[in-house]
Amino acid sequence: MVAGSVGNFIEWYEFGVYGYFATVIAERFFTPEGGGDAEALVRTYASFALAFFFRPVGAAVFGRLGDRWGRRPVLILVVSLMTGATALIGLLPTYATVGALAPWLLTLARVVQGLSAGGEFGGAVALMTEFAPEGRRGLYGAWQSFTVALGLLGGAGVAAVLATALTEDQVRSWGWRVPFLLAVPLGAVALWLRLRLAETPRFRAEQARAVRVRPPRREVVRAVALGAGRVMGWSAAGYTFLVVLPSYLQSTLDASFRQALIATVLANAGFAAAILPAGRLSDRVGRRPVMLAGAAGVVVLALPLFDLLQDPAASLTAKGVALCGAGAVVGLMAGPGPAMLAEMFPTTVRYTGLGLAYALSNAVFSGCAGLVITQTVERTGDADVPAYYAAAACAVSALALASRPTPARTRSQGEPG
Repeated sequence: MVAGSVGNFIEWYEFGVYGYFATVIAERFFTPEGGGDAEALVRTYASFALAFFFRPVGAAVFGRLGDRWGRRPVLILVVSLMTGATALIGLLPTYATVGALAPWLLTLARVVQGLSAGGEFGGAVALMTEFAPEGRRGLYGAWQSFTVALGLLGGAGVAAVLATALTEDQVRSWGWRVPFLLAVPLGAVALWLRLRLAETPRFRAEQARAVRVRPPRREVVRAVALGAGRVMGWSAAGYTFLVVLPSYLQSTLDASFRQALIATVLANAGFAAAILPAGRLSDRVGRRPVMLAGAAGVVVLALPLFDLLQDPAASLTAKGVALCGAGAVVGLMAGPGPAMLAEMFPTTVRYTGLGLAYALSNAVFSGCAGLVITQTVERTGDADVPAYYAAAACAVSALALASRPTPARTRSQGEPG
């Protein structure tokens, strides 16, 4: 379980750090002479979104390899790629040094991260749920989501320490590089753990079969589309509340960098606290009821939350409690989500299928969150745009979760549905 989830921790630590330092990265890489701050932030989020759109490519390529060669060797490869690309960002020259080449180098590193991240989720979830005892897939799969929270919290914690220990000028000059370079020791630990990992018993059993039965491609495509719809609310609300929030608070509500990070830590703390209980509860009552509760919660609470954040008369305590609650509601979707996706696909296509469903959802609704929200707020002046974005995605997710699936499973494989 640790070996499976450690790569996910590194991935989301880095994606969180990129989001938390978006305003600094915009200044260092996307602000030529005379360029505006808002324009630079939009370009930063465009680079952010581009990495997400390479995730489905990584999910398809590495998923195919993982379904043929096994979960272990592919997971070793993708964590190595992620570590190298993340550390490279910490070493890149800025716009002031190499001019227009700087944003292209950053974007190239983000593309490699997107490819490796696309191959990470499907393999890690397949690994953890295929090792899970019967009746505990929800809890085991929830650890994958829990490491999302740990990674985002780790990134926020490092950013907060730097913001406290260094002056603002030091952070903008060189301090922002430190979190990316920390990926090297983290990646070394992840690689060591995965080199010691065994292949999953379910994959070994499938490899030993005389004939490998694969479901019809049409069923797989249908299941991927349904799976993406079911987790799109998790993707959109998660990135809105947990990653985009710092830049939103700074650029729209004029919060300081430190205040924005504290707010993000509170939201991520609520998110982390809800994930494992939600996964365990889904083992008892089912995946869909728990995820439906989370999606409905976002639809109902998103607009009141952002109205509260904008209210100067509201107390800091009330705002803190609301942020924790928002994170917890997202956790209700994130806890059962991995197991729900894994159970929609048989062993022969599980790595590819669940990885693609998750990557497609993240590409559209997570990767574009910062870009869409920043552009729309700038054009309309409406500070409630993030609430509309998260609530709309969760409403569609709720419809997908309420539908009865035709899963891409092959009953002759003897796997429970």
